Amino acid sequence: QVQLVESGGGLVQSGGSLRLSCAASGSINSINAMGWYRQAPGKQRELVAAITSGGSTNYTDSVKGRFTISRDNAKNTVYLQMNSLKPEDTAVYYCNADICPRYYGSRYFAYWGQGTQVTVSS
Repeated sequence: QVQLVESGGGLVQSGGSLRLSCAASGSINSINAMGWYRQAPGKQRELVAAITSGGSTNYTDSVKGRFTISRDNAKNTVYLQMNSLKPEDTAVYYCNADICPRYYGSRYFAYWGQGTQVTVSS
């Protein structure tokens, strides 16, 4: 059974930094894109950053220059380094990955982590 486990959220002051981690575990054949989404109270879930298996990245405009996404393919782990945090970054952050489970041939499925709270105080 495949699962994504996130860690690294918490409370930080405006201007501070946090690093989120998300590790995929279970019977995995391969992983394509991995990414981070966030959902603030009363708002829709939005894509924050994504990274392909080859390392290409994209970011939503509001985090460009402040957040960096990276991955360690050997560890099936994706990271989100968040610097210069602002109160508007406060949200639950979710990890997402397109994973081909073992014994599923070449079929990929979207998996989600349980979410980790990031709170930035002003």
